[in-house]
Amino acid sequence: MSRRVCVIGGGSSGLTSIKSCLEEGLEPTCFESSDDIGGLWRFKENPEADRASIYHSVIINTSKEMMCFSDFPIPAHFPNYMHNSLIMDYFRMYAEHFQLTKHIRFQIRVLQVKPRPDFSRSGQWDVETENKKGEKEKHIFDAVMICIGHHCHPNLPLHDFPGIDTFKGQYFHSRDYKTAEEWRGKRVVVIGIGNSGGDIAVELSRVTKQVFLSTRRGAWILNRVGRDGVPIDFQFSRRVLKMVQSVLPFGLVCRLGENKVNQRFNHSLYSLQPKHRLFSQHPTVNDELPNRILSGTVQVKSNIRRIQGSSIEFDDGTVEDNIDLVVFATGYNFSFPFLPSSMLPVSGNKANLYKYMFPPGLERPTLAVIGLVQPLGAIMPISEMQARWATRVFKGTSLLFYQTLDILLRNLWLPSHSLVEYIDYMDQIAYQVGVRPSLLGLLLRDPGVWLCVLLGPCAPYQYRLRGPGQWDGARQAILTTWDRMAGALKTRPLDIPEPKQSSLPLTLTMGAAALALGYYWNIHNHPSLLKALDPTTWQDKIKPYLPGLW
Repeated sequence: MSRRVCVIGGGSSGLTSIKSCLEEGLEPTCFESSDDIGGLWRFKENPEADRASIYHSVIINTSKEMMCFSDFPIPAHFPNYMHNSLIMDYFRMYAEHFQLTKHIRFQIRVLQVKPRPDFSRSGQWDVETENKKGEKEKHIFDAVMICIGHHCHPNLPLHDFPGIDTFKGQYFHSRDYKTAEEWRGKRVVVIGIGNSGGDIAVELSRVTKQVFLSTRRGAWILNRVGRDGVPIDFQFSRRVLKMVQSVLPFGLVCRLGENKVNQRFNHSLYSLQPKHRLFSQHPTVNDELPNRILSGTVQVKSNIRRIQGSSIEFDDGTVEDNIDLVVFATGYNFSFPFLPSSMLPVSGNKANLYKYMFPPGLERPTLAVIGLVQPLGAIMPISEMQARWATRVFKGTSLLFYQTLDILLRNLWLPSHSLVEYIDYMDQIAYQVGVRPSLLGLLLRDPGVWLCVLLGPCAPYQYRLRGPGQWDGARQAILTTWDRMAGALKTRPLDIPEPKQSSLPLTLTMGAAALALGYYWNIHNHPSLLKALDPTTWQDKIKPYLPGLW
């Protein structure tokens, strides 16, 4: 008999969890409390209680090639940064292609998940659900995957804003914001400079009389559009950056990045300079905010000291009168109300999870949390990789190191909902699954793909090149990543011939990358690997790719 798996939530993490179960021969049943898939990315005019909600204009901050699932590329004609409606279209394509929807039970809420009396032997769970009519049902599952995300419960810290009870205007959390038009001609304060706060401030500033953007610590602002107009996540190789960070001091790496970011606009000049370093906290992605600040339609202010009537005083002593609206872009809290409180306690919006997935102390590793991370990159490929590992653990084909002395030696318990470096974390989990790309093997066998994996954008297809779940289309998808990016931009024919480019820059870059790779391996005590790099063997293999890949 196949093992039955309960998947809680039908968003992006839930969809890829269902697919991973099917790949491993498990039997998934997904409970989705709403009437459709999509989770966070499904726009609704009226927010539902305890559910994520977005505003109408939301566009993703990661380009399509970096956010897609690893064996299902987003169509080439889709824009590189997609509107939420197109993301939903992609999810529907994914669900239809892999026939996932038939495993989802809609409008079913999970009330309780608890280990069975014989859990230490069976690893099974009792799951109680309730449908929209209030009818309850009990189930037995061999494993549980929690895919509810962390945008369910808005954080509205009114106690931190003295006098909010006297405010004469309106206030609400950013999850309740939908469009700007109803605030035309008003004076608005937006609290928080994360991605939502920046987007809402920019959008409101087009119609309001004035927007004030209040921030305690400032932020580093990145833009979607990089050099030559290509997506910013195509501009650098995360693998090379990881190597650089491993050999250079953290402060120096941050300084180099901060200097580059400040070339776009000086953060200190724009009153946005934060105290934290560039790579120590999640940056804000916003192409338009500097323009709105420059035009004066957005004014950056310090934290709010107090509110009195329609006036707001800031920590720097300045006062703004006649404020009509305050938007709290102050983030979210997460919880697991259906679990026993002692099983996975949440304190300070953190929960102890091995590799951000597995709760400690369980006698059987049959419970996994999927997608509860804050990555420097898209969540979709990370959730997919987590699901691939979790299902193999459930099946018994992959082991958890926390059941060994490794946890004592390496202190691998990590707080959830923390900043995660995309490529480092993906490689860690991919190693457990057996799908981490072998750079040395690619260099010797397939130099063209090696160049793309090492020096190109870290598209998730590289995790389908080998091992469990290998996809025959992965190689071609990697080699055509730039073509799909460019294809979405070529919306009219041009008669202008494209300039020929020399292969010399690629030769120099490739040589530098090879040296960096060799040095990286060497300092990590792998001198034997360097002996395999026979120049007479791999140099001839690489030459045919030089003119075509630059």
